[in-house]
Amino acid sequence: MFSKTKIHTLSSFCLNARSISSLKVMWRKDPALDRAIEFDKRYKQCARVVKELLNEPGQVIPLRYLEKRRERMRLKVKVETFLNQNPGLFDVYYDRIKPKTQPVRFLRVGDRLRQFLEEEKRIFRENEPLLVSKLCKLLMMSKNKVVSADKLLHVKREFGFPNDFLVDLVTKYPQYFRLTGLPGEGKSFLELVSWNPEFAKSVIEQRAEEESMRMGIRVRPSFNVELPPGFVLKKEMREWIRDWMELDYVSPYEDVSHLDQASREMEKRSVGVFHELLSLSLHKRIPVPILGKFCDEYRFSNAFSSTFTRHSGIFYLSLKGGIETAVLREAYKGDKLIDWDPLLQIKAKFVEMLEEGWRQRAEQLSLKQDRIKEDMELLAVKVGE
Repeated sequence: MFSKTKIHTLSSFCLNARSISSLKVMWRKDPALDRAIEFDKRYKQCARVVKELLNEPGQVIPLRYLEKRRERMRLKVKVETFLNQNPGLFDVYYDRIKPKTQPVRFLRVGDRLRQFLEEEKRIFRENEPLLVSKLCKLLMMSKNKVVSADKLLHVKREFGFPNDFLVDLVTKYPQYFRLTGLPGEGKSFLELVSWNPEFAKSVIEQRAEEESMRMGIRVRPSFNVELPPGFVLKKEMREWIRDWMELDYVSPYEDVSHLDQASREMEKRSVGVFHELLSLSLHKRIPVPILGKFCDEYRFSNAFSSTFTRHSGIFYLSLKGGIETAVLREAYKGDKLIDWDPLLQIKAKFVEMLEEGWRQRAEQLSLKQDRIKEDMELLAVKVGE
């Protein structure tokens, strides 16, 4: 974990026979991008609690069982308080855990949440081609066109895949995917069956093609680099970045088995892979520990996180919430995400549902306070008489 003043020593890369281990880039806080991460805190908390219930058999759970899982859900308030703060998510009813036992309170999906879940299914259906292309791209960038199914399950939220994508989506497209083993046991893998050249174009390459068509001249694929305000690089680092930017772009979909891990070209390719992975993600940001799970599949070095500070004009490494998160700078304007993934409609619908419940609760509290005020005024009048 980096402190807010920590300086990253750039090592493990020997470029053009010159090591850059002596070059240093100071980490600099970006308050706007940190705010973008902070905005999602309440939404994510509610999503974790909903997920816990939906994963239960029959999608019901005794309230007291859910209370015991507060630490796992990182829920700081009691479940009953959470329910009061977020009305409309769940219905509370009484049932027996075992025959002949006393009835206890259970939770089940509420009407408002049920409507959202139907909307979620519709959005997934409408964006199925996008989901297929994302999954193909993740496999096409990998070393052997094979990725652990369990790792993919772990990152499904980052890329917007539905819970059942390995069962539903994968089996519908045998021309693209082959699943071996049983997911959840650590020995299951998803393999690419056929290569679709339409999917083998990165965001960088697509952007260059569009600019070439618009301008009528060939535009080289290149990264957008914009250092944050007040960020200054030392002379030797500026020179290295300038020379590095002049290198030809290496597509994340190219075969790079012939490249040396410490070469400048491999550095270019690694940045391209990170750029593409972040571009495919819903929020154009991914926690570094999650990226670290794919070091073998995507040929990341053990010190891969230094890439995000070495290329601070392309990425931002946030420390918000005690978790290192790699953020794609070009996807944001201030703290607002401008590169909107169609699957983010699901989050928008979920937030809309939550806000409706929050407004309802605020109105009920306001009415309650008004009634208390009226009762106090009536009491004052009676006392005065």
